Amino acid sequence: MALTSSVLHRSKLPDVGTTIFSVIGQLSAQHNAINLSQGAPNFPCDATLIDGVTRAMQQGHNQYAPMTGHQALKEVLAEKVATLYGQSYDVASEILITGSASEGIYAAIAGLVHPGDEVIFFEPAFDSYAPIIRLQGATPIALKLQLPNFTINWDALRAAITGRTRMIIINTPHNPSAQVLSHGDLVQLAAITRHTDIVVLSDEVYEHILFDGRQHHGMATSPELAQRSVIISSFGKTFHVTGWRVGYCLAPAALMEEVVKVHQFMMFAADTPMQVALADYLHIAEHYLSLSRFYQQKRDLLKQWLQDSPFRALPSAGSFFMLISYADFSDEPDNDMVRRLIVDHGVATIPLSAFYTDGTDNKLLRLSFAKDESTLQAGAQALCRVRPR
Repeated sequence: MALTSSVLHRSKLPDVGTTIFSVIGQLSAQHNAINLSQGAPNFPCDATLIDGVTRAMQQGHNQYAPMTGHQALKEVLAEKVATLYGQSYDVASEILITGSASEGIYAAIAGLVHPGDEVIFFEPAFDSYAPIIRLQGATPIALKLQLPNFTINWDALRAAITGRTRMIIINTPHNPSAQVLSHGDLVQLAAITRHTDIVVLSDEVYEHILFDGRQHHGMATSPELAQRSVIISSFGKTFHVTGWRVGYCLAPAALMEEVVKVHQFMMFAADTPMQVALADYLHIAEHYLSLSRFYQQKRDLLKQWLQDSPFRALPSAGSFFMLISYADFSDEPDNDMVRRLIVDHGVATIPLSAFYTDGTDNKLLRLSFAKDESTLQAGAQALCRVRPR
């Protein structure tokens, strides 16, 4: 039914349309393309988790969980974080189970950012950051990571901070560049934010996927930064259950209080049977400590299978993504390259320009290797058949 003049509305996000992920997904489906674009596994999760959810449902865990999360899940999370990162979080006031990491990010920004504030983040970036900031009446300030290694320019960050800076968003391991922060990066961030009221929102959904012996340098590994940080992570990314939409948030009590105020009106509580099953599953540390080995094998296979392609693979230090460059053989826009790969070669990727608010095009595409080996091999073979135009 068409809107009449009496109900015309003014959009809060007039320049935001369908995400690139949906557009590429639809085009891929039309051409039955091999999916190396979506950051979601195409292989099953551990059957133990399915059994755990089934058992939880059968045992009657089908009503609302406590607003901040299932107690047993919060307790095992506190133990995990203390063991891995050395930071203690109070189960009652500093841990929140969220309906996805995305909900946690939204609740943190909405709860802590006010109209007129500025929020600094680094591009290329996950596409939800800037719209969420704008919805709070705040101003997103995008700083570009330095190529070729996608590192933070700390001098540029210092110069960007003003009296209106309320939050800095960090993402490590980084989507889409697949790079990670170092201990030295945390030292720099701590020095820049010291004696300020700036909150760090740290998106750490790939915290357990780092390669070549690297350690995760999240905000909980720095006692100073932990005191000003809201940390977001994801059970979906960790345990190959992205459709369950369960994540978690860690923060000092004073910050968490504001995040919870928003969470209670968005979700009230995350899904109960999933929380019960995850609480049991987390007691076996190998379930998450084995992820780096698992995904490194996939990364290495994809890199090996791409050796005969015209594309140049960039280093992948963490996450389940890899960037490939086509700058050596084509100057066509990355959106056109992605469309050509889908239509002519039957393989779907993501243009890196989609992760920049200004559409910066560095002739790079993002691949996901969260796929079974047959999909990775078929996708690599399709990319090897690409020829310069």
